[in-house]
Amino acid sequence: MARPERTDQSLESIEALIHYLEENSEKPASYGGVRRSVAAQQKKGKYHGHKMRIYNGRAIADQLSLEREGFIFVNHETKMKNFYDEDEIRSLYYKETEELVKQSSGAKRVLVFDHTLRSANEATREEKQISGPVRHAHNDYTDWSGPQRVRDLLPDEAEELLKRRFAIVQTWRPINKPVQREPLAIADARSIGTKELVASARIYPDRVGETAHMTFNPDHVWYYFPNMQRNEAIVFKTFESERDGRARWTAHCAFDDPTSPPDAPPRESIEMRTLAFF
Repeated sequence: MARPERTDQSLESIEALIHYLEENSEKPASYGGVRRSVAAQQKKGKYHGHKMRIYNGRAIADQLSLEREGFIFVNHETKMKNFYDEDEIRSLYYKETEELVKQSSGAKRVLVFDHTLRSANEATREEKQISGPVRHAHNDYTDWSGPQRVRDLLPDEAEELLKRRFAIVQTWRPINKPVQREPLAIADARSIGTKELVASARIYPDRVGETAHMTFNPDHVWYYFPNMQRNEAIVFKTFESERDGRARWTAHCAFDDPTSPPDAPPRESIEMRTLAFF
């Protein structure tokens, strides 16, 4: 994939560690659908932090494109009152997300199929049995697992749907206070080479999926959106069926922001995953 044409050296930026899969690591694997303590013990793969420049994307938010960089940053009001209420998420936020992805991508049909709540607070994670921020650079789907999700979720329609363009589009937003700690970094799709994406088994009690963990390349171009508010969201692509030069996926991870206030509240966020059909 072509490297970014635009230079971002004039943008405000910080330096921070991005954790990458070591090139000589054992084949990575992770576990879902089990207690967090079990998943942590069974995880495989070795990672190393590399100091990277991470650009403030707010200054160019109006220039970003799902088809070029692979992500956009939007204002998005929600009627959600309590993001820890699963019924409210499914009855309200799923519909809001489907509309957001339709508007952002131009898809004719969008189906939310999954969501993940995350908290940087250990007590909250234990109480709610939710995950913490993911600190290694990764993309949620691969050339195999993207189409496989369509087959898993829509078995009666899958083969017809897969004859046409589809994408997996995700959204990420804070759910309570502004994010001042462990924000999300996201990579410009044009700076990622396919050889840097290593397929990783994602093992569930009832199925096996596949994600991609990323190895280091100094040419990676990273962005973040400091102090994200509850009414702001990142929309990003994690799979694209077309191979015509548009962004097919991005990579993302949490990172330690060296400018975070020492008393910054723990980050709380929700990530939504959708199938988008065109």
